[in-house]
Amino acid sequence: MPSIFTKIIDGEIPSHKVAETEEFIAFLDVRPMKEGHILCVPKREVDYYFDLTDEEITGLTLFSKAVAKAIKEVIDCNRVAVGVLGLEVPHAHVHLVPVTAEGDFRFGKSVEVSAERMAEIRDAIAAAYSA
Repeated sequence: MPSIFTKIIDGEIPSHKVAETEEFIAFLDVRPMKEGHILCVPKREVDYYFDLTDEEITGLTLFSKAVAKAIKEVIDCNRVAVGVLGLEVPHAHVHLVPVTAEGDFRFGKSVEVSAERMAEIRDAIAAAYSA
């Protein structure tokens, strides 16, 4: 059965996509830790991050770096934190979360963001993204 991320990649579920390449996609998390929380996902469905090939991990890291730079341009933050947990969805992915303090990055914690604000953030980060 395809993961929810595969359904997003295939366009079966709508998302707030900010960047996409042939191998990867980045979209806003629907339950963000902070405004601007993005998930970077390989299009090939692999459950465990460390089961990705070396080339995929390298590519995902470089893709995530470009997305993080766009987040930093748009969202007022000290840093963009990076996390890989991989238990919540059985599809490898990287969390990018704009933070100003350590407590801003906490799995299980989320903030409410209106649909209008999500669209604004998506558009701004997508415009700032460059591969």
